[in-house]
Amino acid sequence: MNKDYVYARLCEILDERDILVDEYMKNHTSFKIGGPADFLVTPRSEDQIKKIIMFVNKENIPYFLMGNGSNLLVKDGGIRGVVIKIAENYSGFEIKDNIIKAQAGILLSKLAKNILKHSLSGFEFASGIPGTLGGAIAMNAGAYGGEMKDVVDSVKLLDLDGNIFELNNEEMKFGYRKSILTEKKFIVLEVKIVLNKGNYEDIKSVYNDLTLRRTTKQPLNMPSAGSTFKRPKGYYAGKLIEDSGLRGITLNGAQVSKKHCGFVVNAGNATAKDVLELLDVIKKTVYDKFNVVLEEEIKIIGED
Repeated sequence: MNKDYVYARLCEILDERDILVDEYMKNHTSFKIGGPADFLVTPRSEDQIKKIIMFVNKENIPYFLMGNGSNLLVKDGGIRGVVIKIAENYSGFEIKDNIIKAQAGILLSKLAKNILKHSLSGFEFASGIPGTLGGAIAMNAGAYGGEMKDVVDSVKLLDLDGNIFELNNEEMKFGYRKSILTEKKFIVLEVKIVLNKGNYEDIKSVYNDLTLRRTTKQPLNMPSAGSTFKRPKGYYAGKLIEDSGLRGITLNGAQVSKKHCGFVVNAGNATAKDVLELLDVIKKTVYDKFNVVLEEEIKIIGED
């Protein structure tokens, strides 16, 4: 890959301020971990996203699509090619009656606050989920009994050939922490959400209750990628880890949270290598003790 050529072509699509070169991914993940990406771009429009995708595919340049980096562990060698960050630069929304249309880069927390202002019920579960709407759609994010599939009417998508189309809820093939985006390389552009009118004070009370539960039970004061492992059938990952005697275990800068064993946290200048080695210890210990295989919920990308 000729980096000068790639930079010049990206400058034809984006403003120079939206193109970062050799940018450390630790600056763009909630884990505060990750080596440099060759390029990190932050598009501001549907047209820019489409042009970037068409360019990297035509030139066979590797690329990675991300939101706010809240469920990512980027390896210490970084990422080759182009990282496309669809976040605050692409985060517009509108609310009319009980219908919301929002761009993929909006934070769920910001969207939830604005939904509350309109006394709309059904989105309470998402108010404390970190990350963007696009990322939440891709993995059918959920918490406290709710999932994105419960509120999504349709999703506007882009495919690798530059076609823009919509899929309805059923066509999105939502499942536990997955969607059609798990198998197809589609890109979320915009989401249509339909909710129900409710009482503002009642909805606000649910928001406050969920916020209290999160802040008292989760290590929100420490860098992490959220819940580290998927829930094994019939078990809770955090309980298995705790019952394996691993609460607070530390490997260099990586640690099993003392507050919630389902979280691996960056306790101080952790590298991706530290985290990966700790994950191996956790998985082996839990398997040896309970014969249960833990599977990461966080996404692990990049080069060693």
